[in-house]
Amino acid sequence: MSELKFAYWVPNVSGGLVVSTIEQRTSHDPAYNIEVAKAAERVGFEYALTQVRYAASYGADAQHESTSFSLALLLATQRLKVIAAVHPYFWQPGVLAKFAATAQELTDDRLALNVVSGWYKGEATSLGVPWLEHDERYRQSEEFIEVLRGVWTQDGFSHYGDFFQARDITFRPQPRSQPEIFQGGNSDAAQAMASRVSDWYFMNGKSVAGAAEQVRDVRAHAERAGRTLKFGLNGFAVVRETREEAEAVLEEIIDKADATKVEGFRASVQQAGNATGNRKGMWADSEFRDLVQYNDGFRTGLVGTADEVARRILAYRLVGVDLLLLGFLHVKEEVEAFGELVIPRVRELEARLVAGEDLGLGAELDEAVAAAGGPAAPALV
Repeated sequence: MSELKFAYWVPNVSGGLVVSTIEQRTSHDPAYNIEVAKAAERVGFEYALTQVRYAASYGADAQHESTSFSLALLLATQRLKVIAAVHPYFWQPGVLAKFAATAQELTDDRLALNVVSGWYKGEATSLGVPWLEHDERYRQSEEFIEVLRGVWTQDGFSHYGDFFQARDITFRPQPRSQPEIFQGGNSDAAQAMASRVSDWYFMNGKSVAGAAEQVRDVRAHAERAGRTLKFGLNGFAVVRETREEAEAVLEEIIDKADATKVEGFRASVQQAGNATGNRKGMWADSEFRDLVQYNDGFRTGLVGTADEVARRILAYRLVGVDLLLLGFLHVKEEVEAFGELVIPRVRELEARLVAGEDLGLGAELDEAVAAAGGPAAPALV
């Protein structure tokens, strides 16, 4: 059986992972992040995602660059895979391909890339990059990935596209294993792109029913393209001894939200969503409380005791989620606690399913999984 994989958001940006004045015992400093990476690897996390932003936003006043920071974390660990987020409009793909091939040699093939088509127009234009319309940015990203894969696998590779050109390139060494390619996006353009060129499709936080629907839709796109995809889901975990205590923490985060910064973020991302052909941007229906965690992580509902959260996680696995990308309030201590308390419970539940046990997750979760058509995770069918 293929087990659900766990990833965490790297806090390479100041101010933590929620736009709130609540205390966050975390840091964007490299030394702290190396400690987190080592702890995460030790307690069962398999991936980490390093955020990309050049002009710090969401109320942050500092942010480290994603690819260099990811390489530092990779060199400090032995098994952890690190996903470096990149914007195609800031890179010549052949240059990134060379960086990635070298990183694979240095780290036993543990680098991955999250290709972010982008929504932050102000950052791009302030750095002198022409801003493309929404669907054009996804066309650019698809071409970007095509060049990466061509340079990694072919001698004398040439490409003459609308956004990138390459002529008769042969790189040595080519990576023994290509970096996995992740991407997100909620629009038709994003889903179609993922079905053609990406390995993983990231979803913003959502209910079990919402995740099931998106997995079904994007999987259908991939099947028409003759491909398979894996699915990642964003979530923000608040695990405490009692459900009441966990819910109180969540409400305190929201009560202490920095309203000005959250509203500024909402204005930016929803304007980007409205630019899509079907007005289905990633934050198209997000409410204020959702945007306090900037990828709708609260919507995934990972709030409660370790047992409650583990059972909810298994429900997501049953509707087709392959990886859970997690944010935390106090990153290092909560990464460790999650790995010690929740991941073993998830593994136990997975093992009981494989053994054929009729495992009830609770009325609400059982109903959500059944409404989605029953187990959709390939390993559990």
